[in-house]
Amino acid sequence: MTILATVIVLGVLIFVHELGHFAAAKAVGVEVQRFSIGLGPKVFGVTKGETEYVLSAIPLGGYVKMGGMDDEVMDRLEGGAAGEPRQPSERDFDAKPIWARTLVISAGVIMNMLFAFALHTFVVAQWGLPEFGTTRIGFVQAETLPPGTEAFATVPSGSRVVSIGGREVADWGDVQEGLFRSAPGLMTVVLVEPSQTLEVRIPVEEEERRALVGSVRLWIEAGVGAVNPGSPADKAGLEAGDRLVAVDGQALSNWYDFVSLIEARPGERAEITVSREGRELIRAVTLEAEEERRTDGSVVEVGKIGLYPPEGDITFSDVALGQAFVYGYRETVARTGMILDFLRALVTGGVSPRQLGSIVTIGQASGQAAAAGMDMFLRFIAFFSVNLAVLNLLPIPVLDGGHLVFLAIEAVRGRSLSLEQRLRWSNVGFLVIVGIMIWALSNDFLRLLGL
Repeated sequence: MTILATVIVLGVLIFVHELGHFAAAKAVGVEVQRFSIGLGPKVFGVTKGETEYVLSAIPLGGYVKMGGMDDEVMDRLEGGAAGEPRQPSERDFDAKPIWARTLVISAGVIMNMLFAFALHTFVVAQWGLPEFGTTRIGFVQAETLPPGTEAFATVPSGSRVVSIGGREVADWGDVQEGLFRSAPGLMTVVLVEPSQTLEVRIPVEEEERRALVGSVRLWIEAGVGAVNPGSPADKAGLEAGDRLVAVDGQALSNWYDFVSLIEARPGERAEITVSREGRELIRAVTLEAEEERRTDGSVVEVGKIGLYPPEGDITFSDVALGQAFVYGYRETVARTGMILDFLRALVTGGVSPRQLGSIVTIGQASGQAAAAGMDMFLRFIAFFSVNLAVLNLLPIPVLDGGHLVFLAIEAVRGRSLSLEQRLRWSNVGFLVIVGIMIWALSNDFLRLLGL
């Protein structure tokens, strides 16, 4: 399933990306000589009209070869062959105005973003809006509560929200909606287990409302949802489905207790007590130590074990088509922001370069998403489509972002860079990409080896 899921994810997204370039080139009158899915040697090809449609051996990229687009590095990297000298034509890529070339280069990224939006919209219209089927509070981060809402810090872990502002809540989505959408001002929150009534003041500013929603976390059981291959947890023999009982003898009530105890032991040895099929087992784990940037900007070293929490009960609420479009847009924007935040943290040192992954990580994630059901698989494809779009916009020659930089330089200078200059920079970009790929692949192998 993992191999099949990976082939589907890469094949679909590469096709969508290259289809964007192809359609835009045709729209502005550029000659398209070759449309290739895959890199390297040709496995199968058929010619229709002026275009040869090719399936190549290595499913890690694609290529649209356009007349008059002199790019030797891209030709070799993406499977194109250097052609014979040809006479300039008005249908050449380089003969088109800057706006047309910008559209052609940008179209792949645009198609990936539109595809992600369409998938998010389709999934929520077809299956409904997923919500955690609980109103139980697992943890409140007191230091990030906005003024007027400090009463939430007194709520015991495990309490259930019954109503917000007089309106009953049925799932965690209702809880978040009540905290974020309620009118500004004084509001009553009723809880049980134990019974408690809070008087809080809902902020006026949207940023403070988001801080409130982010500070009140839902209940997550102390269990194992998935294990990262090669992680300390994997080496210790922890398995999906295990219930986490204690860390070094300290009992756990929920997932947040577990995370707190693990993060407090960077690089240390810990004994994890789990319940499996009615038996209690103790597993010794040597935790990894990673630097992590906190919300206040400080960097601290925390322990990592390589476990993912269980998902819990998911409910689905019907959504009207118009709301599905809004959700699709918001989800696409949110995923884009998350990827940009990761890249920013990677550059500034907030995220360790060891977190980069290659085709191995993609394969593992694809298989897990496929196993979780069609809706989760489509959500993962949408997420990876956004990922592909953002990465292609990086200003590295041989990527779409690098080509856009060349066009921006031409727009400012009034003339394009020479072919020799573009090839020289493309060679540099090629080396950068190869270096990143080698680094990401080595990270995956080190994780598999438990290093």
